[in-house]
Amino acid sequence: MSGQAGRRGRILVAKVGLDGHDRGAKVLSRALRDQGFEVIYLGVRNSALQVAAVALEEWVDVVAVSLLSGAHLEAAAQLRPALDRQGLRHVQLVMGGLIPADDASALAAQGVAQSFHPGDGVAADPARLAQAIDRLVAQARQADRERP
Repeated sequence: MSGQAGRRGRILVAKVGLDGHDRGAKVLSRALRDQGFEVIYLGVRNSALQVAAVALEEWVDVVAVSLLSGAHLEAAAQLRPALDRQGLRHVQLVMGGLIPADDASALAAQGVAQSFHPGDGVAADPARLAQAIDRLVAQARQADRERP
């Protein structure tokens, strides 16, 4: 079962590829911790396979990937299948950073549950961020309960 009942949620925050700008990921990690989530910060320059392996090992509810490099579509195309191969179809994948809002539907088609975009206000409002992540945690836990 993802996470445990009574916990707000386990979130894996990671950077993938060669994108080494980690300030946003660290700010996100701190904001989520301050809102009561358990956060595992994986750091920079991870592969999709590394992210999936840690997601399995840590049994997270949500994988949150911060991207500033413009490689969000390529990252999604690698991350969702890597998670699925580990048996983590229930884990919700979210992406944020310098992602154009116009790419939201393409990301959703690749299995990204939610994407956050510059100017959407979520990153600047911890309560809104927590609400969004709470919803994703609930979806992950429901999907986990429904697994055969």
